[in-house]
Amino acid sequence: MKTTFYLVVLLVILAVGAVQYLALKREREAAEAYPPQGQLLDVDGVQVHVEVMGDGPDVVLIHGASGSTRDFTFAFAERLKDRYRVIMIDRPGLGWTDRAGPEFEGIWSTAHESPRVQARLLKAAADQVGAKNPLLVGHSFGGIVALAWALEFDDIAGLVSIGGVANPWPGDLGWFYRVNGSAWGSALVVPVLSAIASQDYVDATVASIFEPQSAPPGYIDHVGPALTLRRASMRANARQVNWLRPHVVEMSDNYGAIKIPVEAVHGDADTIVPLDVHAAKLPGQIDGAVVTVLPGVGHMPHHTHPDDVIAAIDRVAARAGLR
Repeated sequence: MKTTFYLVVLLVILAVGAVQYLALKREREAAEAYPPQGQLLDVDGVQVHVEVMGDGPDVVLIHGASGSTRDFTFAFAERLKDRYRVIMIDRPGLGWTDRAGPEFEGIWSTAHESPRVQARLLKAAADQVGAKNPLLVGHSFGGIVALAWALEFDDIAGLVSIGGVANPWPGDLGWFYRVNGSAWGSALVVPVLSAIASQDYVDATVASIFEPQSAPPGYIDHVGPALTLRRASMRANARQVNWLRPHVVEMSDNYGAIKIPVEAVHGDADTIVPLDVHAAKLPGQIDGAVVTVLPGVGHMPHHTHPDDVIAAIDRVAARAGLR
């Protein structure tokens, strides 16, 4: 009996060791393949990755869940830099930005950065690179961070939400976030997924994000999903998403305090951040908010319909007196 017990313990130890080894190996490969493209700033002891390009009024681009600045540098930022100074920032725990503080780094934990905490860190980083009266553009999760920024600070010109989270949703977000956002899932499940996630899994995930459109050629190779599959990034992303709803409830009750020009661009075929739950409600919550609905468009309009998104940015810039 004792021999069997010790054998089981040994096998478990070996399995855990193998998983951690494979995850670490993949993380080193990801770091080599997708190094930082911009500046690594020290923001009150937190490393924050920021990329800046172009000239003109400042526009801050805030990426969504599981993302990084690479989502914008694939093509979108290039289309803005001829008339805007484009500032892209990795959110906490994603890309090459660290967690917002040591209290968020535990393995057996559900500690997560709220949208307001993220907004404060991103604002401090933007200040370091000289951002003045910026126009905020947030995609998906980045939309709620942009709204938090607008609630926290009054030195921004305007806001554009692209398929952005804005309001509380019914139900939960499914097993993936529920498990990986939990303390035990963070410690035990995340390393396994990090070690074994296949290219087929990555391809299917990206396809589901773009549906009913398709990802442009070369997108996956550029954006670097391997960065998101690192254990620390998976933990940060899962916790931030899984525990987001209470923060959205609190924030949505205060949107009336936002007085800057606000526009949302949202596809009516977006099943990840549904239009009727999120952007469609903004005109009744923020005075003067405008929603542009893209028929048949999914969750990634800044890639599939960039002209519509850029037009919204230009309109908000004009309303704010930036152009």
